[in-house]
Order: sequence, then structure tokens, then C-alpha cells
Amino acid sequence: MSKKANKMFSKLSFPLFLVFILLVISIKFCCPNNPNYLIVSSTFKNNQVLNKVYKPANIVVDKPITVGNYFKFIDSIVQKYDSVTSYRLTEHLLVRANPWIIDTLKNTDYYTMKNKGRFVYDQKKIVVLHKGDSILLPDSALAKKILQSFQNTMIDINIPEFKLRIIEDSNVLYECPIRVGRPEMKFLKMSNRVTDLRTKTGTGFIVNHVRNPNYYNPVNGHQYFVTKRDDLIVTALPQIPFIETEINGIRNGQLIHPTTNPVTLGKAYSNGCIGTKEGDAWVIYYYAPIGTKINIRYDLQVNDSLGQKITLKDIYNQNTALN
Repeated sequence: MSKKANKMFSKLSFPLFLVFILLVISIKFCCPNNPNYLIVSSTFKNNQVLNKVYKPANIVVDKPITVGNYFKFIDSIVQKYDSVTSYRLTEHLLVRANPWIIDTLKNTDYYTMKNKGRFVYDQKKIVVLHKGDSILLPDSALAKKILQSFQNTMIDINIPEFKLRIIEDSNVLYECPIRVGRPEMKFLKMSNRVTDLRTKTGTGFIVNHVRNPNYYNPVNGHQYFVTKRDDLIVTALPQIPFIETEINGIRNGQLIHPTTNPVTLGKAYSNGCIGTKEGDAWVIYYYAPIGTKINIRYDLQVNDSLGQKITLKDIYNQNTALN
């Protein structure tokens, strides 16, 4: 071969080699010969990844797990099995695949336990997972269904109705009574300013979970560790997640969290947060992973349980300025 031909071949060989490599890669990833492949959406941004189908498995609980140790235990499962599933395993996905866990946590509500004849001083010591219990690690199909459900779910709150609803594709999955902020201005040490205590309306997202919250009095900034119940009995504070919202692009500390005094539900009673029963707070938490849409509204015209239109009391006297 002449020097001229050698020179020409060397110029062509690298581009041809590159084209060949790209062709091989495209064949490998565009046309997998394994039929057990599917698209699994694993984030709220609809990022789609090609993954092998993962078959369901069962995880057996090897020791009693209390509320106080619950999150550590669930996190250990997620960390251990995330690498073997074809989807991104999260706490919310795992527990939604095991709804009995939500029911168990819901039943740790102080007043639910009391109605069953059981007094509980410290909720954190209640056993919620027993030795021998079986936790389902969902297959790819179930995981995809739950992830899609997360994307289609929103939290809807109507302030004057004192109602929170969990809605998926316009279907109400769950509803519960709430308390809302008081219609007054007050100095709060926590924010170090005079604050409008009314619950803010608008649309936004769930942006954070506080799974082991500390309790502070927002008026004086003091931390507290026990609570006086509606029956006047003092107990330790429960460990139940607080849910942080971002409304109209602003994070103003407006939380969804349980109250230990359900007698205040159905009232404008709080310093701005949305209060729920202890049991309801667990349900809301597992239906509202970070990124879940939320709508807080102030609608006075609603339908009652019979479908009849009614007008609610204007608890915030919208046409009157606060002093």
C-alpha cells in the first residue's frame, strides 16, 4: 500500500471505528432482547428509566419494633433492598405497598387506644411491628402503580369547612377534620414578629417531613416534652411526622401536624398550622411524599353530605381587616 493510501486509511479508520461503536451501543440499548423490561417512573419529574422486572419478595420482621425505633427499621430495609430492586425504593413506596402498616400506626392514636380500654403514657413504646410480621417488597408493576398514584394525588384543604381531603384523579380517598389558624394578629417569639395567625391560602407542594419533631410553643419559644390531653391526663408527646408546606412559592412555617387535643378540631384555634388527629396525621404522611401537590382554599359555598348546597360561616370575616 502506498504512503498516500496509508495516510488516507488512517484518517478514515478512527471515524469508522467511532461509528461502529455507536452502532453497537444503539443496538444494545434500543433493542433489548430480554422481554422482561419495562419503563418505571421513579420520580415526580417523570424521569423514565429502563429496568428489569423485579418480582415481589417478603421481608420477615425479626424482632419487635416500637414507634420509637420504627423509622430506623424502615430506613434499614430501604437501604438494604434499594440496590436489588429495579425501581428506586423509598419509605413511602414500601409502606404504601403494605397498607396494614399505616393502619397499625394510625391505631397508636392516644384516644383510639383509650377507647379500646388501654392507657398509653408514651406512644413511642408501642410495638407496631411484631416478630414474624411479613413486609412485602413490591414487584415492578405494583411499584409503578404506586408511583403513578403519588403523581396524581393532591392534598385539598378548605379552611371554613375545617376539612382536609386526599384526592387522586378527582376521587376523594380520605377526608378528616382539622383545625386552622385563629383570625388574629399576635407576637410570636418563634418568628420574632407580630404575625397574622390565619392559615394562608394558595397552591404549592409538600417540601419537607420532620419525622421526629421537637415541640415548641411558638408564642414564647419554649420547648415542651409532655402534653395535657382532653381528659386532663398528662402524657409524653407522641412521635408523629410533621409535614412542611410551600404555598405560593413561600415557606412560612405552615405545617400539617397532629394535635394532642382533638377537641380543638373544627375550630380556628392554631397559630396558623393545620392540625389533625394523631391517627389521621399518619395517613396523610404516607399519602403525601415530598413533591405532593397541595391546595389550601377558602370556599364558603359547598355541598353537604346529601349533595345540597350550603353556605359556611365566614370564620375569617374576609371583608374585615384584622387589628
